[in-house]
Amino acid sequence: MPGMQAAQLAENRFARLGTEILAPWVWVLGLPLVVAWRVTDFHPGETLLWGSVVGVTGSLIPMAVIVRGARQGKWDSHHVTDRAGRVIPFAACIGSLAAGFVLLILGGAPYQMLALAAAMLASLVVSVAVTFGAELKVSMHAGVAVGAVIILALTYGTALVLLLLVLVAWVCWSRLSLRHHTPAEITGGLLIGLLTGGGGYWLLLELLA
Repeated sequence: MPGMQAAQLAENRFARLGTEILAPWVWVLGLPLVVAWRVTDFHPGETLLWGSVVGVTGSLIPMAVIVRGARQGKWDSHHVTDRAGRVIPFAACIGSLAAGFVLLILGGAPYQMLALAAAMLASLVVSVAVTFGAELKVSMHAGVAVGAVIILALTYGTALVLLLLVLVAWVCWSRLSLRHHTPAEITGGLLIGLLTGGGGYWLLLELLA
């Protein structure tokens, strides 16, 4: 019995680790910088500029709203596992990222960065529609992770996919292990990330190139 309890505790810690370090805000903060590094031909200043516009408006500002709301007891935690509590966090994400998208346009950002921000916005809008229209609390952890992997593969080559898919599997398992999502919610998130996030980015690259 003590051995089983220790194993369960270790599993729980590993799941929580995956949920935290592979959270959507982490991907959304880092991904734009990694993409910008490649599309600006490794120019540090432009990488920081365009990557920060998307990262700050898509990750840091919404996360600040979410964390503040969690501390005030408006929703259960900074992961907002309750479906009904996702209205304000979704609105904050969409509004902030939309402002960032406008800044990219006005600043003459590379078309790849425009495609990235637009794909992120599209994924958020679809997630809102499914979450409240179909009443399925799709996993943002799963969706953002798989979308990021596809975008990185399109940017740096498919050799990255096999390595990064391990991270996608980890975060999906973590959400199930912690009972924050059902298999259907994980699948919904993966489909949105695959089709709207990664697929949307690829389509926009084709249209804007």
